[in-house]
Amino acid sequence: MKRSLMDQVGILLLRHGYTVKTLTGSSFDIVARRDAQVMLIKVLEDANSITEDFAVSMRNLSSHIDAAPVIIAEKAGRKLEDGVVYSRFGVYAFNYGTFGSCLASRFPIVISTRAGFTASVVGEKLRHQREARGYSLGALSRKVGVSRRMISKYESDLADVSLRSAIALNKLFGSGIFNKVDVFAAARDSIEGKPSQIARKYGELGFRAADTSKAPFDVVARLQHELILTEVSPRVNPNLESIQQLLGADALLIVDRKSESRVPKAQKALPLIQKGDFLEMKSARELIRFLREFED
Repeated sequence: MKRSLMDQVGILLLRHGYTVKTLTGSSFDIVARRDAQVMLIKVLEDANSITEDFAVSMRNLSSHIDAAPVIIAEKAGRKLEDGVVYSRFGVYAFNYGTFGSCLASRFPIVISTRAGFTASVVGEKLRHQREARGYSLGALSRKVGVSRRMISKYESDLADVSLRSAIALNKLFGSGIFNKVDVFAAARDSIEGKPSQIARKYGELGFRAADTSKAPFDVVARLQHELILTEVSPRVNPNLESIQQLLGADALLIVDRKSESRVPKAQKALPLIQKGDFLEMKSARELIRFLREFED
């Protein structure tokens, strides 16, 4: 079932003009890019199988490469509803139908939270529509079935709207008063653990860096527009080069002196540096110059 869903997702992305790379044994199944928009997609039968550590890993990696982490699933215990966004430890999850609507820029307004299905309104738009229709706070509260105080909170952007109230407001004013959930927004927050020696060195050079888990590279580092995907092993993941090209990133292999001879011939076209030499670098400029000289 997962393979069938992955195939459907990949075909849909291609139809919408994305470049697509599928992976196996990674924290994400598909990386897709169209212009500056990048998605890291995990395809699952049941979104409840996602652990918090797994979701944190997806968010951390996504935040470093300016990507949106996305889960596409059939269910989360029970079948996922069309037009509803779910959240698993800060990663948006939804079904294939909702994904297709989002690709067509029809973003959902309903999100599933611990409080149930909720939506949020643009308070200023709600107030404008209420006043344009001649409704007082009291009159609107009676039509929606909530208190005047709650309507006032909606208009001040101080409260989410229950599904029942959202349906009533939608009937009165249309969907234009609601905030849409931009599921393709790039992740911005990250939870950093204790960095490895390599990630720590990147930090000393001025990069924002993080170790990865179950990704085709060991460390991701960014400094403004410079993105480096680093493998700290002579056994280079075969997906590294294709992902590097898709993301417009640099790749770097860091190996010990003893293991340098074990790097496969096919991977020696990638920039390679001994660990000791990397740790002795004094600036980001020196590292970037090394990468550019290797290209030449």
